[in-house]
Amino acid sequence: MTSKTVILAAALIASTLNVLRAEIKPNIIFILSDDIGYGDVGCYGATHVKTPNIDRLAKEGLRFTDAHATASVCTPTRFAFMTGRYAWRQPGTGIAPGDSPALIQPGTVTVASLLKDAGYATGVVGKWHLGLGTTKTDFNGDIKPGPLELGFDYAFIIPATGDRVPCVFVENHRVVGYDPADPIQVSYRKKIGDGPFGNDPKAKLKIKGGPGHKDSIINGISRIGFMTGGTAALWVDEDIADTITTKAVKFIEANKNKPFFLYLATHDIHEPMVPHPRFRGTSNCGWRGDVIHQLDWTVGEVLATLDKLKLTSNTLVIFTSDNGGAIKNTYDDGTNPLQAQQKPNGVLRGNKASIYEGGHRVPFITCWPGKIPAGQSSGELIGHVDSLATLAALTGAKIPTNAAPDSFNVLPAWLGEKTSKPLREHLVLQTGPVPLGLRQGEWMLIKKEAASRRDDKPPDFINDFELYNLSTDIAEKTNLAAQQSARVKAMAARLQQIHEQGHSRAGYNAASNKH
Repeated sequence: MTSKTVILAAALIASTLNVLRAEIKPNIIFILSDDIGYGDVGCYGATHVKTPNIDRLAKEGLRFTDAHATASVCTPTRFAFMTGRYAWRQPGTGIAPGDSPALIQPGTVTVASLLKDAGYATGVVGKWHLGLGTTKTDFNGDIKPGPLELGFDYAFIIPATGDRVPCVFVENHRVVGYDPADPIQVSYRKKIGDGPFGNDPKAKLKIKGGPGHKDSIINGISRIGFMTGGTAALWVDEDIADTITTKAVKFIEANKNKPFFLYLATHDIHEPMVPHPRFRGTSNCGWRGDVIHQLDWTVGEVLATLDKLKLTSNTLVIFTSDNGGAIKNTYDDGTNPLQAQQKPNGVLRGNKASIYEGGHRVPFITCWPGKIPAGQSSGELIGHVDSLATLAALTGAKIPTNAAPDSFNVLPAWLGEKTSKPLREHLVLQTGPVPLGLRQGEWMLIKKEAASRRDDKPPDFINDFELYNLSTDIAEKTNLAAQQSARVKAMAARLQQIHEQGHSRAGYNAASNKH
């Protein structure tokens, strides 16, 4: 057999496999947990909490050791996951307030719209945090645009975060339990309502709020932002996990006879960490450990539902986190002295909101029994931003040339297939509104924030940057920028190029970009 024949045969096999994958149309459940660090679950080394259900995913699937949220805070990670576009390319995609207008406009290609067009029933349950409406959100009527205008058939969401008002659920276009006689008002700009507020020393609080959590008190917990009205619609913090889990299970049950995509974005373990009473005291790490157990229970309920409905073998489940773990809680719930022993991010430097590995390297597990090798691990470099292109490849969906400018197809990695070369040559990481880090092979270049904010001056390739070799220094203890100035200069130029050209994915047509 000639080499040309071998190449043609390999190409035919690859093409056939892609066709077969597209015909299978597995159910897809993407579980995006909140603030779970690299060291927060058992299969990644946690010993002070127990996560048997998440560990089951790793035992029956593939555990990634070099997977990254493309930002170290929530909103930009979710934006990148949904659109396949680095969030720093669009102004205003930092941490969104609870009354933010929609950050993703209708007509934008999203993971949900792509899969809906491919024949999937699509649903989102849990934390949204990507804005709603066209201007400052009005929660007293139909709330749109929102998830339903971005490709989801069903939505049951927390508008922003558990510590931000409004503290209500939105189902499709309406606030759940809304009473028109008690209209909802929300403000992040001025104080509204009669109080008491979180900064009142006489206020009766379940847990004391820290910096920023000094505004309206809802359910005995002070929040970010002010809210009045909507009394009948207010959630009970202890019941959020139960509510979200129930809605997720019902979505699976309602769509058991068709291919479905469920984006399950848990509130756990974001602040305020208020576990249901049945989970309190189940860990030795305070309420933070208890809500990790609560999160694991949610995962277990989803897996049990798949087992019961005999859907497990035809369902791809992905579990990950929106950013690294927070080292200190801003609520005084007694957790801080206890979680040091837990080491939320393992040996990694940094934490949530940090550009160091602890801010964005996260657990990432793919599980599809019979299709993905069980109990294996992968060191392939991947990012959440790759989800759109990868799911398109899995389902046979076509990505328009002007969509998903930064999403790479890493399906071979997700499925545990061996490749001759890395699927990603680089990955840009961010903390705030500017790109601050470039991962390239074993090297991590960090552009210091101060330098990022004065781009009008020539760069100082020693003092403006940090450089780490992650293959020998995963804890990022030794800055090699001074010794590797040529590499710093080359990587800085690559970072600048990615920033300026508007895309990083091959095949993207920048000239026709409308988003």
